[in-house]
Amino acid sequence: MSKSTVIELRKIAKHYMMGDDGFYALENIDLNIYLNDYIAIVGSSGSGKSTLMNLLGCLDYPSAGEYRLKDINVASLDENRLAHIRNSEIGFIFQNFNLLPRATALQNVMQPLIYRGLGKAMRKEMAEDALGMVGLTDRMHHVPNQLSGGQRQRVAIARALVTKPAILLADEPTGNLDSATTTEIMALFDRLHQEGQTLIIVTHEKEIADRCHRVITLKDGHLVSDENNSKPHNTKPKSVTADV
Repeated sequence: MSKSTVIELRKIAKHYMMGDDGFYALENIDLNIYLNDYIAIVGSSGSGKSTLMNLLGCLDYPSAGEYRLKDINVASLDENRLAHIRNSEIGFIFQNFNLLPRATALQNVMQPLIYRGLGKAMRKEMAEDALGMVGLTDRMHHVPNQLSGGQRQRVAIARALVTKPAILLADEPTGNLDSATTTEIMALFDRLHQEGQTLIIVTHEKEIADRCHRVITLKDGHLVSDENNSKPHNTKPKSVTADV
């Protein structure tokens, strides 16, 4: 495996049984993801996007094939090791934010660090740094219902960044946002990519895919194209503000 390869999938399949019948949600997937990739995974409903996201995020096991994350054979790990990989190597960003409603932005971002065994002072410092990266220093003591949709998504991004993951995995991260806020969040992703972060965005929105540098298309559980976007439609990232 090349030093620049973060994820390597070989002959990955995911098979489900429904009664006496079975079907493949994914079949024969070969894929390399490299350091500082900026990827959109696209496809229609039922194409296998969500299944692939769950496998990449170590939320599920493949039925067949090999998945290596930073040269670790993920498919062979037990649940405890898999949970450790999820916490240490993968930052998750979801459409619905998945924030704790009664916890402040700071407390939400500190949450993943509890499993690291770090002291409270260190967790607080790291969470403050992550919130600063997304422009929410002055909102860190607000609870989610005191924040706009864009601010809540920024908290979710800070929570994903705080563990310094190998990859950020975003599932429809702008699906609940208006167009202006979507532009701001994508500008933040652009900036994170420019700073060296590896990003994978699962989306059905062409406008989001057009901003990414590589587009992977799934159809009926098969990877049908993997193309570099030679002219991603990225505008110059706007300065991060706290009023989004």
